[in-house]
Amino acid sequence: MRADRLVSLVLLLRQHGRLSATALARELEVSTRTVLRDIEALSAAGVPVYAERGRNGGFALLPGFRTELTGLNHDEALALLVAGSRRGAQAFGLGSALASAMLKVIDALPESYRDTAAGAAERLLIDPETDLLSRRLADEEVPDAIVAEVLRAVFAGHKLRIHYAAVDQTPTWRTVDPIGLVTVRDRGYLLATRSGEDRTYRLSRILAAEELAEPAQRPDRVDLNRAWRERSTRFRTGGDQVTVLVRVDPARREELVGTALAVRAEEADPDGRLRLEVTFQDPRHAEWALWQLTTDAEALAPEWLRTSLRDRAAAIAARYGMPS
Repeated sequence: MRADRLVSLVLLLRQHGRLSATALARELEVSTRTVLRDIEALSAAGVPVYAERGRNGGFALLPGFRTELTGLNHDEALALLVAGSRRGAQAFGLGSALASAMLKVIDALPESYRDTAAGAAERLLIDPETDLLSRRLADEEVPDAIVAEVLRAVFAGHKLRIHYAAVDQTPTWRTVDPIGLVTVRDRGYLLATRSGEDRTYRLSRILAAEELAEPAQRPDRVDLNRAWRERSTRFRTGGDQVTVLVRVDPARREELVGTALAVRAEEADPDGRLRLEVTFQDPRHAEWALWQLTTDAEALAPEWLRTSLRDRAAAIAARYGMPS
C-alpha cells in the first residue's frame, strides 16, 4: 500500500539522514520514478523533506523531525533489536512486517540510546543462514497467500480448510480447527484439532488454504508451549521406532544427536570415536540420518540398516562409474 510505503520512506530518511533516489528505490523495492512521486506527495503533505544536489546528494529531512519512545531503556532497546534479527518471522510470512517494525523502533529510540543500542545489536548474530562449513540451513518456502489465510483463521477463531500433502500420501482436503502456530528452526507448524483429535501440520506441506466462516471448536485460551511439548512427546514415543548402534566422529556427534529422538547409551572407543545407541522415529529416519553423516559415521547394528546404506552407496558408485 502506498501509505505504508510513504511511512517507510520517512523512517528510512530519519535513520540514514540522507539517501539517494536510487538507494530509496532499492530499499522500498520500487522504481526511482515512484520514489520521486512519493517525495512530492510527502512535501505536499507538509513533511519537511528536501533535496540536496551534487555527487553525494539525495533526499533528507529537516533536523529535529523525530518522535521518541522515552519508556525504553538501553537493555530493552537492545533486546528488541536482537529479537528483530531472528529469522523465525519468515516462517509466518511476517518478515517484511518485522523489518518495518524494527525500523520504527530504531527511529523512535531516544537519541542517547539509538547509536549505542544499534551498535550493540550489530555485535550479536542470531541464526545465520549458513553454518561454519557454509552449509545453508534448511529454509522452507511457504507462499504468502497460504500463510495469510492460515493466520486469518487462527486469529479470527474460524475453521480452516486445507489441501494437505502428508508424507508419501496423495494430497487431500481436510477441515480443521486451528489452535496456533509454532516455528521451530525456521519450520512453521499449524497446531489444530480435527474431529476432536490433536493434529499438527507442517506449513510447507499445505498446498492451499481457505478460511471458513464457521467458528472453530477450540478453547478460549491456549498454552502453546505446553501443547507443543505434549505433541512432541507423543511424536517421539509413537511410530515404528528403531534403535541403532553407531560409531561416529566426535566432530559430528551433535549432528547425529540433533536428528535422533533419544540417546540411550554412549561411550568412547579406544581410537577416539564415539559409540552411541540412539533411537530414531522409523527406519527411513534412521537411514536418512546416517546417510547425511557420510563416512564420519558407521551403523554397527541393526544389519538391515547396514545393508540399506551399503546398497545406496553402491548405487551411487555405479552411477558415477558410468561414462558421462
